[in-house]
Amino acid sequence: MAGGFLQYHEPSIVQILILISFFFFLSLAAWLSAKFIRADIIGQIAVGIIYGTPLANILLETWQETFLALGYIGLILIIFEGGLTTRLDLLKANFLQSNVGAATGVLFPIGLSYLLLYLGFGYGAVEVFIIGAALSATSLGTTFAVISSASKDVDLSQTRVGTVLISAAVIDDVSGLVMSSIISDLGGLSEGGGESLGWVIGRPILASALMAILTPILTKWFFAPIFRKFIEPRFHVYDHMLNIVLMVLVLCAFISIAAYAGTSILFGAFLAGTFLTYLPSKTPEGPFNVLTREEGEQNKDRSPTFVHTFEAYLMDVQEYLMAPLFFASIGFAIPFVSLWTGKAIWRGVVYTLLMAFAKVVVGVWIPVWDYFTTRKANAQDAEAEASPTKLNKQSRKGTWASAALLGSAMVARGEIGLLIVQIGYNETSYVSEDGFLTAIWAILLNTIIGPITVGLLVKYYGKTIGDSSWGVQAPIGEESEKSNRAVQPDALELGRRGLGEA
Repeated sequence: MAGGFLQYHEPSIVQILILISFFFFLSLAAWLSAKFIRADIIGQIAVGIIYGTPLANILLETWQETFLALGYIGLILIIFEGGLTTRLDLLKANFLQSNVGAATGVLFPIGLSYLLLYLGFGYGAVEVFIIGAALSATSLGTTFAVISSASKDVDLSQTRVGTVLISAAVIDDVSGLVMSSIISDLGGLSEGGGESLGWVIGRPILASALMAILTPILTKWFFAPIFRKFIEPRFHVYDHMLNIVLMVLVLCAFISIAAYAGTSILFGAFLAGTFLTYLPSKTPEGPFNVLTREEGEQNKDRSPTFVHTFEAYLMDVQEYLMAPLFFASIGFAIPFVSLWTGKAIWRGVVYTLLMAFAKVVVGVWIPVWDYFTTRKANAQDAEAEASPTKLNKQSRKGTWASAALLGSAMVARGEIGLLIVQIGYNETSYVSEDGFLTAIWAILLNTIIGPITVGLLVKYYGKTIGDSSWGVQAPIGEESEKSNRAVQPDALELGRRGLGEA
């Protein structure tokens, strides 16, 4: 009732020790899995399985629900950071490759699912579509987490292959969440209620398309000019304070629009990051055009960028609290004990291998694209001398390493796959228990296989990828006098400076 209050009770020593051990083992498991298999998220998922309902059920159910909510905020922050640091100039330059890769990453899992599950295992047609839709989504949270932690030698977010990966994963995730919205309403349709099938399918597709189209148009022609002319000259005076206020307002606005429009709030979080990065002016005299955070903080006529503010105020809480809770919450949602039957295991393993192939095949487009690009270049310059054999071998090695990286990084399904298949299992009558367990096996194993493979690839071929034509790129379209302002700007700032030319 109004005016009431929550009675304060000191937590018991058992509860306190459980929480301390939970967060300690989250950090320890992340460190161990990062050290030995180059994928810290695997350890955090394992701790979630052990402490959560699937296995020991040590945490209270209300705690698990709270951690799931906090973890989802962590996921939103991961995606938001990805939007802030994504190279929009590279995204624009590789738009076709990204869309082709994304289409492959959606169509192959669904198509191959029908070959195995429908023709081989005898599952129903709608059931196979739901499972295939779950396995068509690429885990955005896992993708950004792997990119940020895979290597200290090369910043994958600033590479051409990393940009294609991020944009393809975003498109796949949006496609998966659009299909999850459709699946969520299939239960009502099967019972004769709810909205028409056309609107159920069309609304999330229309909402996603409109947000993707209108955001860059309105940002470039309306919001950015207003911000640069009327707000920016006084905005930078308060440095981080106004930055964080604007970041919170924009993020909340975008995820709210996405939620009420019927599309993914994760897509809204990504768009919010790209929107903020484009707002400030990119001229050398602009207050946000700084190379380091210290330059923005110490000069009265300069300001830290939104990336700098994220690093100062949100990075630590995201990295050490929110993100671990998100990956632990994935563990909460895995029916671990039910997975261990002979039938579930062999079907799950076979389907896992097929679904891993269905995403790895996305990487084939990189050598295909290089092949046609080389042919086109040779046709335009027939008199050009052939490159030395050593250079050709090195170039091919970089191309195939980039292809393997792209395909492997698309393998992890994670949170979106679990969400879709659980919606199909819990809210419709189409997904059987056998189909549900088969899908869970594939989602779980692919979420483990993908980050491990990426970690190993970056460990042994990171420099090769970074030096290849699919590696770190100079800002596209930037004037030479701007690009020469500093000898070695940091990686995030290099990405930020390239955004204005997108």
